[in-house]
Amino acid sequence: MAYLWIKWIHILSSTLLFGTGLGIAFFMWMAHLTGDARHIAKTARVVVIADTVFTAPAVLVQFLTGAWMVHRLGAPYSTFWIGSALVLFFVVGACWLPVVWLQARARDLARIAADTDSPLPAAYMRTMRWWFVLGWPAFLGVLGVFALMVFKPAGPG
Repeated sequence: MAYLWIKWIHILSSTLLFGTGLGIAFFMWMAHLTGDARHIAKTARVVVIADTVFTAPAVLVQFLTGAWMVHRLGAPYSTFWIGSALVLFFVVGACWLPVVWLQARARDLARIAADTDSPLPAAYMRTMRWWFVLGWPAFLGVLGVFALMVFKPAGPG
């Protein structure tokens, strides 16, 4: 019974992680497209809070519940789908951590522009380019982890 509860928590946290990440990206991008520094600053402020309150804990819960289930099942980490999911999990994390910092940087640059009634600076545009570029492998990596968890492929050979 404990396994099913942990699995349930794992599935809920993966849903939260994916849904929140997609929602955050959508609202951040839509605000960016307005070019309105005040709107961007307000949206990015909420985005940074959402990442802190929802996404970060979901990442931790994903890792802990996944590791617990692997241990409980006695499955080796060398199992193709488990090892591949872990690699993707860390790739996603390597992309996501800078994205969180970039969101905070975009927020700060937009807030300064809004407070001084100035246009968004070139540093803001560079920040958002990196945010966009790093967001894609993170998003695709999460999709890959979902596919591995559902299909559990045996791997090559």
